[in-house]
Amino acid sequence: MEDKIVRAMAKNDSIRIISATTTNLVNEAVKIHKCMPTASAALGRMLTAGSLMGTMLKSEKDSLTIKISGGGDAKGVIVVGYSDGHVKGYIGNPNVDLPPNSRGKLDVGGAIGLNGNLVVIKDMGLKEPYVGQVPIVTGEIGDDLAYYFTVSEQTPSAVGVGVLVDRDLTIKAAGGFIIQMMPDAEEGAADLLQNKLKNISSVTNMIDKGMDAQDIIKNIFEGIDVNILDEIKPIYKCDCSRERVEKALISIGAKDLHEIYEDGKTEELKCDFCNKSYKFTHEQIGEILKYAEK
Repeated sequence: MEDKIVRAMAKNDSIRIISATTTNLVNEAVKIHKCMPTASAALGRMLTAGSLMGTMLKSEKDSLTIKISGGGDAKGVIVVGYSDGHVKGYIGNPNVDLPPNSRGKLDVGGAIGLNGNLVVIKDMGLKEPYVGQVPIVTGEIGDDLAYYFTVSEQTPSAVGVGVLVDRDLTIKAAGGFIIQMMPDAEEGAADLLQNKLKNISSVTNMIDKGMDAQDIIKNIFEGIDVNILDEIKPIYKCDCSRERVEKALISIGAKDLHEIYEDGKTEELKCDFCNKSYKFTHEQIGEILKYAEK
């Protein structure tokens, strides 16, 4: 099944819906980062959320960064999403793999931890980015994002993100949804939505049964007219380049760069998002140092 994001409205535009299947996207990411199962679920849920939330951005130049770090063994997860649905991310400890939680599920909450915050940064081309921050509620990511939307953006929301890891450590199913009440929502729309959400199965169960993003929406809103707006293909894509790495080296400052230069060694820098390596010889670092000293 192809990955897909579907955007829709329901109840006379009272309810906004964004649904996604991200199995292939998450599969690629966990291969790049060589994740163990619990790490795969944590990173995959965050990537799905980043892809969903990225499509809420208004301009193709805008970007969204989501960070969650609660002091757990995962050592934090960072994801960057864009308006076209493409996303990149990494987890501090891809080897984290905890025993199942009390419900027999992958213990993402335990891996993330509760002693920290969920931070959302929106770079929309303004002088300062928008930064929203809330305490971690459960570490399960979906609950934390729903809390963020409600508290930080004053938009009551339901968020479901899930990742099903197969026995061979590949991703069997991944996806999610964000459902939000609009400010001028019809009376009773919120109660209707709550009742609908009580009776659905998990996102991964729906995807594992063959449902795509549009099927998930139809399943949740059975018996309700839904207006499908558009479809987007989400992908995992890193936009790193040698030029960007050079700028990062310049940004550390002439003093630190001079110390690297004095070591006289070839430096190898690796991108956190895609693990691509960039090598800089002693002479090349010397050239970069000249720019930093200007």
